[in-house]
Amino acid sequence: MRRKGLPGTLCRVLLVVVAALGAASPAIAADDDKPYDDRLMRLSEILGAVHYLRELCGANDGQLWRDRMRDIMEGEGSSALRRAKLARSFNNGYRSYGRTYQSCTPSAQTAITRFVTEGTQIADGLLKNVP
Repeated sequence: MRRKGLPGTLCRVLLVVVAALGAASPAIAADDDKPYDDRLMRLSEILGAVHYLRELCGANDGQLWRDRMRDIMEGEGSSALRRAKLARSFNNGYRSYGRTYQSCTPSAQTAITRFVTEGTQIADGLLKNVP
């Protein structure tokens, strides 16, 4: 069963997260690592996987998930190294599911639902716990 509301919910939460993280992070930081980086990198990986899988399953999202990733990179990419780490996480998610799924299957659709749910939980957690 496909749950159409989940991707929209994740997109809305991501927009709020990007705004909150951007406001919480100075443009130039002495230490580029943040205490929430593990969660942010996982969220980036999820966005890459969702981008690949939804495209594979004919969702016609266009560049929606890549655009959300770009928003995160603009808000959080305070250095070239940090932007590269975020991009690498997104690309790893995209590529790993590209190797796993060649066609849209019930398993691929289940993965989409799980990723969107996990991504929403991570984004909600970031909103609640990042100053």
